[in-house]
Parts: sequence; C-alpha cells; structure tokens
Amino acid sequence: MTVASSVLVPYASYLRVYEPLAAFPEPERSHWARYARRPRTPGAQEELRRSLADLLPTPPVPVPVHESGEAFVAHLDGVVVICPWRTRLRGWLALEELMADGYPEAVLDAMLPPVVRVQVAGDYERWSSRNPDARPWIRTAVWQVPLRWFALFGDEDRQYEAGAPQGAASTEGAAGARRAPVLRYRTTMAQARRRLARALRALRESIDEGPMTEGLVDVGRWLEEFHPRALVELDFGGLVHAVSEEWLAGERSAAEMSEGLAALRAGDGERAGEVYGRLAERWRAIRDLQSAN
Repeated sequence: MTVASSVLVPYASYLRVYEPLAAFPEPERSHWARYARRPRTPGAQEELRRSLADLLPTPPVPVPVHESGEAFVAHLDGVVVICPWRTRLRGWLALEELMADGYPEAVLDAMLPPVVRVQVAGDYERWSSRNPDARPWIRTAVWQVPLRWFALFGDEDRQYEAGAPQGAASTEGAAGARRAPVLRYRTTMAQARRRLARALRALRESIDEGPMTEGLVDVGRWLEEFHPRALVELDFGGLVHAVSEEWLAGERSAAEMSEGLAALRAGDGERAGEVYGRLAERWRAIRDLQSAN
C-alpha cells in the first residue's frame, strides 16, 4: 500500500479553520486583506518545506524565532477566509506534545538537546503570559486522521482530485513533475458545530463517556473560539503519499461515521459497533505503516 515519496514528509493530516477578515482585529485585518490580494500564496507543501528547514541546523530550531506572516487563503460563499499558519505557536504546542509522550530522556536529548528544550519552554511561558487567549487555527495528526474529526463532515463535503499524470504541470512544482492527489473535506462552521453537537448527543444517550466523547468535546471547545461564519477543512495532507490512489478514491470515512452515528440514534448499537469497528480497523492499518517504514 505504501507509495514511495521523497517530496512530502511527515505523513500528516490537518484540521484547519479559515475565518473571514472581519474576525481579525486591526492591524492584522489589513495585513490579511493585502495578503489575500497576492497573485499567489504558498500552499501546504511550501509550509512543510519551511518548517522542516528549521530542523536541519545544529542545534535544530524547533520553534521559529519570529511568528509567520503567512496564511492559507480560501473563499466561502464569495467571501475571503484566512487560516493563519501561526508556526511559532504550533511549534510550542508540538514540543509540549512531544514531551508528554513519555520518550526516554536519552531519546529526547538526541532529538533536542536539553539546553534547547529549556530555552524553548522559557520562551513559551513568557509569550503565553502576554497572549493568554492565543489558539492555533490548525491542528495536526501524524500517520492518521483522528476519527472524531470525521464527525464534523458529511460525504457531500468531500473533495477529491486524482494525481496528475507525468508530464502535466504541478500547481506547486515545476512543469513535468507529478502533482500529488488531493483529498479534503470542507464545510461551514455552523454545519460542523451542528454535526458535532448531534454526535455528542447520540454518544451520550447510548454509551458511557469514553475517548471518542472526550475527543469531540475537545474539538468542540476549539471550534467555539472561532467566527461563526468560518470555514472548517480536513486535509489529508501528506497521508496521500502513504496510500494508493485507489485507496484514496474509495475513502468514505465521513459517510461511514455518519452511518454509525445514525445507527446509534436509531437504537441499533450492534450496527453502530460494526460500522465503527470497520472504520477503526482501516485507520489502524494506516497507523501501522509508521512502524513498517
């Protein structure tokens, strides 16, 4: 199933929120308004290249010295919506997650020397005290799409573009390069919140509190931080390089999640368990590719 690629690593998926310009205070609003008028803005591939470049120096730079002024730009019902990269904040959060994963001290020292970790932690503490309400517009998952993310979307939100054949021009590379396939889901913030609330209600009325319920609560709290007219996007990102195009073309996890939740609401716990089990097993096979590579 694995497709070799030296272009895009890591194999990560992304949950993004794009907000209208009205959601940003000045002078940031004016900055993004000018930014959105550029003839070309960087894509996910370029963001990844820049973040990986910071890990090449010795010692590595896990968190940029300055916050990025870049963003992803999209349109929702004719309105420009912006998803700031906020690479500095995301770097701090990623490092916190790394530290919480329980790696042995020797492994952490090999990845990031203690002096670097101490300096980064101190920088984040000082920054957080000045920006207590800061939150990222992008969440990242490596070697998976967390199943709870699919509860925000319906199959009608699915957008799939097959990879371009050899010899076609790539949108992010030179002519003659192969364009990777794209698989993403996009919906409005209102619809995402509505689906999440229905999913939580179905779970709480049918089964005890568990990881799925806790995960949905966490995502719901995050979504509440954003403008009600925002766009919510699930991007398979680098995962498209870890599986075959045939797998991507047939991928319907959001539809399966909807089916399982509908079964719960109808009181058919057995059917809901079958659907969820099939969904979980398929994504467990994707996570297992991490150790296979």
